[in-house]
Amino acid sequence: MPFEIIRNDITRMRVDAIVNAANSSLLGGGGVDGAIHRAAGPELLEECRRLNGCGTGQAKITGAYRLPCRYVIHTVGPIWQGGHYGEKELLASCYRESLRLAADNGCASVAFPLISSGAYGYPKEEALRVAEETIRAFLESEELMVYLVVYGSEAFALSREKHRHIQAFIDDSYIGPEFEENQRRRFWQARRADIRYSEALSALPDIPDGVKTGAPVPKKADVVMAAASLPEESLSDYLKRMDEGFRDMLLRKIDERGITDADCYKGANMDRKLFSKIKNQADYHPGKSTVLALAVSLRLDLPETEELLRKAGFALSDSSIFDLIVKFHILHGDYDIYSINEALFDFDQKLLGSLN
Repeated sequence: MPFEIIRNDITRMRVDAIVNAANSSLLGGGGVDGAIHRAAGPELLEECRRLNGCGTGQAKITGAYRLPCRYVIHTVGPIWQGGHYGEKELLASCYRESLRLAADNGCASVAFPLISSGAYGYPKEEALRVAEETIRAFLESEELMVYLVVYGSEAFALSREKHRHIQAFIDDSYIGPEFEENQRRRFWQARRADIRYSEALSALPDIPDGVKTGAPVPKKADVVMAAASLPEESLSDYLKRMDEGFRDMLLRKIDERGITDADCYKGANMDRKLFSKIKNQADYHPGKSTVLALAVSLRLDLPETEELLRKAGFALSDSSIFDLIVKFHILHGDYDIYSINEALFDFDQKLLGSLN
């Protein structure tokens, strides 16, 4: 199941378990720890007193009391000391042990804060890398919906270098929605006229043998007027000439890449049940971000991505920041969906995959 970064207050998350970045006493503190204890009520502190603390990199589970979840998993992150005292291994252990407890207790969803990135001083970008790597490794073999919850736009940022490149690409490419809408309107006006003209011409009777052909070709305006009398079947006949559909192209690409269905939906950060709908329900229409997530998982180049989108009824647009960020990564051969979602998150855009 997918992994998603969201902006929210972790105490409001309606999941099976939330993770508390606790101190070793488990008796409450500042930051996320204090907020969780305040929201849960005094009963949480009473249960925590009976746990006799927790070691760094370990995790323990309690009830959630007044919180809108079933459990609170308490884990103690490392204090940053320059990265030379096993901080990375201890931080990874926090995520692994918390995920193990969630799975052992029948949780289908769990929400984490960015552990140790506050008062404990762990650099946010490095803390995020550890969180992503550990969660991704766990999800290779487990079915779980995992959220990484950050509070406020200032709590998370991409590296300056990556941000600068993406922003420059957007600045160079972005044309604005008004221009795009005008272009779209003009295109379809012309396209509708061309279709009527073409079908009307094809409906004209053939010239019998022996008849002189020097008569002028009918004017376009006259033919368009005549198009109104075309039989209704002409549209249905036109639709019968439809080519390979979205689902057929998707399954063909999976076969061509020599990967399994599981490889595809996990690479797309997608829920297995959603992929099953796409594969088995002919009338199911996935959203645009789902289609793009599948294109990323299949490592489609830009023309192939645009073709897959067209077959699902979508297109990439230079008036959409979301589209431009995905396009940037594809053009640069970066098919890591977590890297793409980091950029989308940083620009306040919808993420790829997940449950959409």
